[in-house]
Amino acid sequence: MTDKQARVAVIGSLNMDVVVQALRPPQMGETVLGEAVHFIPGGKGANQAVAAARLGAHTEMIGSVGSDPFGQDLLESLKKSGVETTAVKTVSIAPTGVASILLSGGDNRIIVVPGANGHCLPEDVDAGKERIAGVDVVLLQLEIPLETVLSAARTAKELGKKVVLNPAPARELPGELYRLTDVITPNRSELELLSGHSIGEEDLAEAMQVLLDQGVGCVVTTLGEQGAAILSGEGFRRVAVHPVDVVDTTGAGDAFNAGLACALSEEMELAEAVDFAGRVAALAVTRLGAQDGMPTRREVEALYGTERKDDK
Repeated sequence: MTDKQARVAVIGSLNMDVVVQALRPPQMGETVLGEAVHFIPGGKGANQAVAAARLGAHTEMIGSVGSDPFGQDLLESLKKSGVETTAVKTVSIAPTGVASILLSGGDNRIIVVPGANGHCLPEDVDAGKERIAGVDVVLLQLEIPLETVLSAARTAKELGKKVVLNPAPARELPGELYRLTDVITPNRSELELLSGHSIGEEDLAEAMQVLLDQGVGCVVTTLGEQGAAILSGEGFRRVAVHPVDVVDTTGAGDAFNAGLACALSEEMELAEAVDFAGRVAALAVTRLGAQDGMPTRREVEALYGTERKDDK
C-alpha cells in the first residue's frame, strides 16, 4: 500500500443496464417468467470509472451518451460516485447505449446495443487531452469504436501514461494497439480469441505468451473462481481467488480492471496490484448491479485481514 492517490482516466462506454432476473434462461423460441427487472447504470467504461472513484482515485471519464433520460441518469450516477464527467459529451443523433442482461443461476448473458457509444470519436480524445495529462493510468475497453481506443492509447503514450486495456467485448486487435499497451487483461474466452489457442490448464501460459510476443508489457488473465494469471518479462505466476458467495457477476471484470488501474497508479508491484484487483472483484460479485455493487476502498482493505494463499 502507498499513500499516493490514484489518478485514472477511463475512456469508454456508458450504457443503461436492463437487468432481468429469472430462475433459468429461455431456450430459443421459449418464453419464461422473470422474477424482477432493474434499470441500472452500466457500460464497461462507466462501471470502471465508478469503481475507480469508489476506491479513492481521482477519476476522469471520456465517453458519449444520448440526449435522453437514460443519458441523464448515467451522468448523475457518475457524478454521485465522484467521477469527473466534463469530457462526457451528449449527442442527439443516437440514443444512449443499452445492455440487456439476463441473470440466472449466478451467471449472466448480455446483449449490448452501443447507441451513442459509437459516437465517442478520436476528436473527443483530443478534446480531453488535458484531462488525460493529469492522470497516471489510462483504462480502455472495446465498447467504443476501435479507432477511438487506438487514439486514446496513442495519446496516453505520448503523454507518458500507463495504458491498461481490457479487451472486451472480444475482437481481433491491430498490432499497434498491443505495442501501445502496458497491461492487457483478457478473461479466458478473450484470451482464446486473441491468441488463437483453445486453452486448457497446461496451455494458459503458452496462450498468454502469444500476446506478450505482440508487444504488450504484460498479460493478466482473469480466471473467475480460479483467480488470475500473470505473464511478464519476469515470468509466469498465479494469484489465487478470494472465495465469496456470488450474487451477480455482471461487474466482476470491470471491478477487477478498475482495481488494477488504481493499484498501478499507486505504484504497487504488479503481483500486489493483481491481488488488490482480485479483492475488488470478489466484493463486487456479492452484490446486485455493476455500479451499485462496486466496493469502497475501506471495504477492500478490510479483506486484507483474511487468510489467502498464492500459487506461484
